[in-house]
Amino acid sequence: MSFELPKLPYAYNALEPYIDEKTMEIHHSKHHNGYTNNLNNAISGTDLEGKSIEEICSTAGLSGSVRNNGGGFYNHCMFWSIMSPNGGGNPSGKIGEEINNTFGSFENFKSEFAKAAGTRFGSGWAWLCYCSGDLTICSTPNQDNPLMENQCGGTPLLCLDVWEHAYYLNYQNRRPDYINSFFNVINWEEVNRRFEKASS
Repeated sequence: MSFELPKLPYAYNALEPYIDEKTMEIHHSKHHNGYTNNLNNAISGTDLEGKSIEEICSTAGLSGSVRNNGGGFYNHCMFWSIMSPNGGGNPSGKIGEEINNTFGSFENFKSEFAKAAGTRFGSGWAWLCYCSGDLTICSTPNQDNPLMENQCGGTPLLCLDVWEHAYYLNYQNRRPDYINSFFNVINWEEVNRRFEKASS
């Protein structure tokens, strides 16, 4: 069974003005599609074929092609799902309580998450994870994610793509502005669903 590019749960222009239509179209139809096709080619005829993307990412000793494209596929699938045109605001439910307990306040969480995203040198991702009973913030290089060998570990709950292709058309070199805009589109219901599943 090969992996397929998922359809977005909203239109390419649905996240404007925070993420522009052209960036979303290129990001999804070109970049994510490329990772999907390259992943299928990389695992074809290997013992990874038929495994879930989570199982693939968690496999030790991945080749560069599988690691890069498997991560690119998984990370983007999650990225689209944790954004919404009706997103933003303060997190509610169990994840809201846990963020306040762990970071002291939502504003403190935003500051720490923005720091992880803003200080990732070059290309990569920022993550909120559930690890050993605690919420943690980390960042990964390239298309790596917390499921992978030698990364921060835990169950990913929230992610932000800080590759330049994710924001450069609209924000150019203003990564901090892009990061701040991201908080306006976070789908906290989906993040809470992931947290409840991970912590149950």
